[in-house]
Amino acid sequence: MGGCFSKPKPVEVKIEVVIPEKERSKEEMSPNGKASPLIYKVNGTARHYHLEEHPIASNPYHNPKDVVEASVCHVKDLENGQMREVDLGCGKALLIKESGEFHAVGHKCPHYGAPLVKGVLSKGRVRCPWHGACFNIGTGDIEDFPGLDSLPRFQVKIEKEKVYIRASKQALQTQRRTKMMAKCISLSNYNLSSTNVLIIGAGAAGLVCAETLRQEGFSDRIVMCTMDRHLPYDRPKLSKSMDSHPEQIALRPKEFFCTYDIEVLTEMQVAAVDIKNKIAVFKDGFKMEYNKLLIATGNMPKALSCKGKEVENVFNIRTPEDANRVVKLATSKNVVIVGASFLGMEVAAYLAERAHSVSLVELEEVPFKKFFGERVGRAVMKMFESNRVKFYMQTEVSELREQEGKLKEVVLKSGKVLRADVCVVGVGAVPATGFLKQSGINIDSKGFIVVNKMMQTSIPGVFAAGDAVTFPLALRNNKKVNVPHWQMAHMHGRIAALNMLAHGMEISTVPYLWTAMFGKSIRYAGHGEGFDDVVIQGDLDELKFVAFYTKSDEVVAVASMNYDPIVSKVAEVLAAGRTIRKRDVELFVRHGKTGDMSWLTGKGS
Repeated sequence: MGGCFSKPKPVEVKIEVVIPEKERSKEEMSPNGKASPLIYKVNGTARHYHLEEHPIASNPYHNPKDVVEASVCHVKDLENGQMREVDLGCGKALLIKESGEFHAVGHKCPHYGAPLVKGVLSKGRVRCPWHGACFNIGTGDIEDFPGLDSLPRFQVKIEKEKVYIRASKQALQTQRRTKMMAKCISLSNYNLSSTNVLIIGAGAAGLVCAETLRQEGFSDRIVMCTMDRHLPYDRPKLSKSMDSHPEQIALRPKEFFCTYDIEVLTEMQVAAVDIKNKIAVFKDGFKMEYNKLLIATGNMPKALSCKGKEVENVFNIRTPEDANRVVKLATSKNVVIVGASFLGMEVAAYLAERAHSVSLVELEEVPFKKFFGERVGRAVMKMFESNRVKFYMQTEVSELREQEGKLKEVVLKSGKVLRADVCVVGVGAVPATGFLKQSGINIDSKGFIVVNKMMQTSIPGVFAAGDAVTFPLALRNNKKVNVPHWQMAHMHGRIAALNMLAHGMEISTVPYLWTAMFGKSIRYAGHGEGFDDVVIQGDLDELKFVAFYTKSDEVVAVASMNYDPIVSKVAEVLAAGRTIRKRDVELFVRHGKTGDMSWLTGKGS
């Protein structure tokens, strides 16, 4: 490992900031009136550039050959609150009319490519129908997650009652836009073991924090450290697309981190944090001083405690290598999965067509009962059984038996013995916060870091984000909750970064998650913990339904399958601070036959 991906070398590096566009004109010149040179050292090789060699395009249409302009519709073709996918000949755009004005942006969500025309338009933003990411229709900027990039924005003009769009051909092809970011002005002020911002953890929360700092013009040193051997990657794919290689699921290429001076220390574990002296102590003895700290260490999977737990070919899915190894070993073999968690169920679904047999062991009587409720859980279970997955419910593993050191059988407390060549454990996780026990940072009885609405811990200058925290959820009257999901980790990282810069930004996002099994997805928004009833519209047997989770007379969460975009619609209502009453949902279920959702917000709201 070298360059920006290992321990920083004691060399002097001077780097000029790449100024966000609105400030560049007044700061891009050096005191002598000439563009300052950019000097960047990678692996000891100095390379000199000048700003004019890498101009920042204030005009996205500076190359006439890259521009296309086309008439896409008549002004009366769209009513307020409507969206339309339009073709410009070399690519498509999303045309939107709201409050009498037309806007044009990219038509695909940059996260996984969902068609935004099928999403939800509400008060100046469009929400993705698949996973809930939100984009400002005026700027294209991403406002809620998952995903890192924004949408390209295109020019719209009206001539003779026709709507014209002028767009970059390249943007029409890529359908994504990375926000402008600053770079480090000078590393010469820092020694080997000193940084302005230290981020412990390189998942979604850590990466979004680093990117947000750069997007906001932060031009001091940023160091991320991770126990992983890889740069940040799309962790949900470990159980949904298990044979993906690390480079296929990387959130950003290696060049991105070098370009924006985000240093990543891989295979580096923090053993302790000295908050008084602002020093992180690594397991190998290396120490790093910091000014601001983000702790985003996520969680660690629970291991089995039964006899034989050290037998070979028993896995927790923690890394791409774990997932790849399981797929290889499971092909045409017998697989036992312990735990009907999201991870356990997704792994079972992925391996069902590849393995000779897949058996799933679970303590509860129905998968997902606490999360989705018994009726939805049984419908999901039935889908799995029709795909050759065998369930062993209301029992646990008592022993893992081996032959020549490798797994041979899984023995259940019920007395049943299952043939097993591979075992995957998905029985939950605990926050990876053990190294903070003596730090003085407030940690609750379950090991979660307690933060406020600005993702600040009990210690000034120390922030925390992601799966390892509890935070006040506005949706549930600021109840302190833990939401260990991908979208929320993104938002945590953004809020933490903005408050490192003293923006005073509070978190108010609506939790949004999804799971994918056998080519079908369940989408979910809200926080249903403690729900006391489930109101279901649709057909569970046909796996086409929407389930509203209620507590007293209030809807606290919603889940759906094959019922888009109702989860995104509900998420927008909840994000606006509106309450959905159980009686309104029951009326919808009683009379709603077409999936009409105008009762939620009204047309064009």
